Amino acid sequence: MVTALPKGANASLTKENPGLRGVVVGVDWDAGPERVLADALTLMTILCDQRGKALSDDHVVYFNQLVSADLSTAQLQEALGDDDEQLEIELGAVPPEVDRIVVVVYVNEGVTGRRTLGQLRRCTLRVLNLDGGGVLVQTVDLAAGLDSETAVALGQVYRRDEEWKFKALGAGYSTGLAGVAKDFGVSL
Repeated sequence: MVTALPKGANASLTKENPGLRGVVVGVDWDAGPERVLADALTLMTILCDQRGKALSDDHVVYFNQLVSADLSTAQLQEALGDDDEQLEIELGAVPPEVDRIVVVVYVNEGVTGRRTLGQLRRCTLRVLNLDGGGVLVQTVDLAAGLDSETAVALGQVYRRDEEWKFKALGAGYSTGLAGVAKDFGVSL
């Protein structure tokens, strides 16, 4: 049984799994009967340098750009298992200038009216071994405590020396995608 990480906690990925080639990060949410919200939720992944900024706009993976410029990170077009969205990270292919890979979910509003992440009943993130799909780490419900936010940085896969780790974040943005773009230095 894998212990669920609370916000702010981290866990090693490669220390306990020295041959780890890559990971699949899965996001699972429950919007209850709120279908408009469930359909508007969008996954975004940002490859960041040591300052926490995106290397470039080409290092942002989302529905309009399913693979990072370096080909290390890709959003899967069809999630496997119970996850609503998944992305794959080939750890050996991640360029050395990438310090962390941040996983974000936001409400892609369009004409759907005002929806917030506070309406979610549940949102969890889990990291799976790319080889075999075994769960390496998972988070507690990161929707708890969200209110008027329309974007949330759920977690990050990051490098510490020669080791890959994962940190549960759950940091919400009431300014939505604009706040995410400002914090990570991207133009969306």
